[in-house]
Amino acid sequence: MLRRVTVAAVCATRRKLCEAGRELAALWGIETRGRCEDSAAARPFPILAMPGRNKAKSTCSCPDLQPNGQDLGENSRVARLGADESEEEGRRGSLSNAGDPEIVKSPSDPKQYRYIKLQNGLQALLISDLSNMEGKTGNTTDDEEEEEVEEEEEDDDEDSGAEIEDDDEEGFDDEDEFDDEHDDDLDTEDNELEELEERAEARKKTTEKQSAAALCVGVGSFADPDDLPGLAHFLEHMVFMGSLKYPDENGFDAFLKKHGGSDNASTDCERTVFQFDVQRKYFKEALDRWAQFFIHPLMIRDAIDREVEAVDSEYQLARPSDANRKEMLFGSLARPGHPMGKFFWVMAKLKYPFKSNCISTLNNVIAFSCLFPALPSQETLDTLEKWVTEIFSQIPNNGLPRPNFGHLTDPFDTPAFNKLYRVVPIRKIHALTITWALPPQQQHYRVKPLHYISWLVGHEGKGSILSFLRKKCWALALFGGNGETGFEQNSTYSVFSISITLTDEGYEHFYEVAYAVFQYLKMLQKLGPEKRIFEEIRKIEDNEFHYQEQTDPVEYVENMCENMQLYPLQDILTGDQLLFEYKPEVIGEALNQLVPQKANLVLLSGANEGKCDLKEKWFGTQYSIEDIENSWAELWNSNFELNPDLHLPAENKYIATDFTLKAFDCPETEYPVKIVNTPQGCLWYKKDNKFKIPKAYIRFHLISPLIQKSAANVVLFDIFVNILTHNLAEPAYEADVAQLEYKLVAGEHGLIIRVKGFNHKLPLLFQLIIDYLAEFNSTPAVFTMITEQLKKTYFNILIKPETLAKDVRLLILEYARWSMIDKYQALMDGLSLESLLSFVKEFKSQLFVEGLVQGNVTSTESMDFLKYVVDKLNFKPLEQEMPVQFQVVELPSGHHLCKVKALNKGDANSEVTVYYQVIRYQESKRIYAYGAACGKCIKEMLRFSAAPVPI
Repeated sequence: MLRRVTVAAVCATRRKLCEAGRELAALWGIETRGRCEDSAAARPFPILAMPGRNKAKSTCSCPDLQPNGQDLGENSRVARLGADESEEEGRRGSLSNAGDPEIVKSPSDPKQYRYIKLQNGLQALLISDLSNMEGKTGNTTDDEEEEEVEEEEEDDDEDSGAEIEDDDEEGFDDEDEFDDEHDDDLDTEDNELEELEERAEARKKTTEKQSAAALCVGVGSFADPDDLPGLAHFLEHMVFMGSLKYPDENGFDAFLKKHGGSDNASTDCERTVFQFDVQRKYFKEALDRWAQFFIHPLMIRDAIDREVEAVDSEYQLARPSDANRKEMLFGSLARPGHPMGKFFWVMAKLKYPFKSNCISTLNNVIAFSCLFPALPSQETLDTLEKWVTEIFSQIPNNGLPRPNFGHLTDPFDTPAFNKLYRVVPIRKIHALTITWALPPQQQHYRVKPLHYISWLVGHEGKGSILSFLRKKCWALALFGGNGETGFEQNSTYSVFSISITLTDEGYEHFYEVAYAVFQYLKMLQKLGPEKRIFEEIRKIEDNEFHYQEQTDPVEYVENMCENMQLYPLQDILTGDQLLFEYKPEVIGEALNQLVPQKANLVLLSGANEGKCDLKEKWFGTQYSIEDIENSWAELWNSNFELNPDLHLPAENKYIATDFTLKAFDCPETEYPVKIVNTPQGCLWYKKDNKFKIPKAYIRFHLISPLIQKSAANVVLFDIFVNILTHNLAEPAYEADVAQLEYKLVAGEHGLIIRVKGFNHKLPLLFQLIIDYLAEFNSTPAVFTMITEQLKKTYFNILIKPETLAKDVRLLILEYARWSMIDKYQALMDGLSLESLLSFVKEFKSQLFVEGLVQGNVTSTESMDFLKYVVDKLNFKPLEQEMPVQFQVVELPSGHHLCKVKALNKGDANSEVTVYYQVIRYQESKRIYAYGAACGKCIKEMLRFSAAPVPI
């Protein structure tokens, strides 16, 4: 769950809520100042993101100040900078920027790292990134920098309708492999990649001037009092609502917004993370404002009702999510007394107990054993250390240990776990999830046994589970492993789950599907761990780490502050990624627990409607509980035979071994240049002269006027691209795991092929895709499987308010557009395999191909990519030029309102889209400023009305 940007409420509370909040705040270490009177100058508490929505690696209930059981204090530096040293000197780099040599980092990482522990016990990781400071004097004027940020915000906020935000939920919402593809059905531009790159570049310009900080509190939802569910979530919200030094409720958000920044927070089962970013020149002041929330946060008595309603709206938004529903049902299977059975959200209708007296001061103060801040910035390490010492030393240490739940072992060793659960989902989907609860695995991070097992279980090449199931047309996708959220990995257990997206036929044979999974696992158990496989995984991860790309500072620092709680100093940057030691006994111990007798099965399907007589307490999920059928239970308990079609993957031929940087064979250019232009196609090329890494990016657009001639053609094109993707899944999987990424997109005017990764083996993957395109074919069974799944995908898009609203908006604006309803109707009317093959033949017969190749590739090599496409497909040029451009209707002056009734009656959420059409460019800045002001007002109105309407 993400905290809303403008939080307009503060903690007032019914006394029982406050008393419990004080206890939880004491564990956090927060010293709060409460007031009896209704005052805007008082308050103290935080928000909660749903545990499991925050990407946590695992939870460690270690002794105080000892992440991963090791006291970092022995390796720490003493905070030592004198208060009289000039900050400006630090900005100019005259102070030391030497990092800690114990911290292992990537050779391509330009940042410097330093770990410190203050006298009050706070442990901090300082991160200095001076790589973008070359040639900068540091004396940019305030006006110049503010103007740059304003322009960048305008660029970043542009929305031409090219993309829809993904519903990137863990679990079932990720299982439908077609949903991501068909979000592109609402694209308005075929050159969406260029647009995204422009926006990314604009963001990068801002990021280069940004500094960020994150703080991880070693307390989460597991610490909620039994009679006050969701308190940690609520506390996460409230902590941002002003401090004694900065009492304005929304002052921090306003400060960040003014200076090009943002803030956020999330709550997991055993951790809560806060983070923000801001323009570099305002970083110190932002740090001080931020730290005050953990020194003297305020509470306003009359704000609690408003904030409870605000947090309740998040819960209402989450209710239609199958992933959240699955998590709550899973938690309910834990033995009584285990915190997994708690409700971690906040629901307004819950009657939190009151007591009449006012809120008194919380005497407990921050427990620094639970706090781990990380701060990346373009300041020197010495400057950062001086600031952290000055600002964070004000937080007193109460010496309280973090809550420890490690004694609550085997929470799912109950009769309720090893059953078959039939569940009615919100979306149209068939899915089978097989789950095992293992002992906590965090201590084995150097071996990563679950990573090794998931690598094999989730493999899609020959001999894999998914390859076998796809050949039978029983499955579309398979995900195996541990999601590393608090729900799946914490100090009491680790989950290993295998989730399979089933076809209609696969749903009818779900027991056979589960049996195939058990046969594969038994094969792995019989063979035992293989060093060849382990070393292959290690090599791929090492390559990725060695040539890692720089990430967004906020995301990076959030990950780092969590890592501080999980790994010793030397492994803070590597512990969550690299494989260090091959220990077959550790892998074997985890593998041998994955047996049918310990597995829990969850079967999601709309076909379960009417068969489920139970309802989950909090999300209202309909489900039923059954024993495994006797015949299958007896078979799984026996020494069943192995499946000869299931075997280990062969050696991966796509792993790069040549990382040589290639010399230029043409003049350097700032932008891509067209080096080939023929009637059949053109090619743009740019050699990398900035990043100097052995990677390349390839994008080809196969343009055809055939697609948009009818709604049926658009649907046939969707089917074609999905079957092509399905056909490539097995042969291209090895390339995918070797960090060679590819994606096929059904654009409005043609097929878009994107390929990127290490350039050494990239041509092999590109040629494989073109070969399968040239020799495209499909069996009747695959055609039926894909079309049936496409019906579900179209339906799922239509029932989402946000995607339906976007489709309607674009239907109004574009001159010629086939709506999702048009496509859904064409698909329901019936299409044949013969019509598909005829369409594909015609599509490939006449094309115009436009390509872009950039990176560590020579111009001669780049021309070979276009030549391979032309030679292999052997198509004719288009009879007339087909420029890929988009025109929209000029709306009449005035205000227009379009209301659309949502198609999902069970979804209480709404979507509001405000569209401004700017005809003259000169008006754009005025419109932007007006829109920003309106948006802020709307958000404030929604917060105070607690209306569950996303903006």
